[in-house]
Amino acid sequence: MLYLRVPRLFEDLALARLDGRYPRLINKLTRVQLLILDDFRTHSLTDQQRFHLFEIVEERYRRKPP
Repeated sequence: MLYLRVPRLFEDLALARLDGRYPRLINKLTRVQLLILDDFRTHSLTDQQRFHLFEIVEERYRRKPP
């Protein structure tokens, strides 16, 4: 289980993209069994944030057990 506040998640994803940790962070987020995203709609999402969220959801769906 992993609990994350969405604003902090997007900050971490943006920094990870800049310093090369992005693939590793996405892998961590997609492998955890239960991902809880809190404070999801406290602000509107940018195009980049929507892309990150879609990528996480898509990878989690792709990796789900049969």
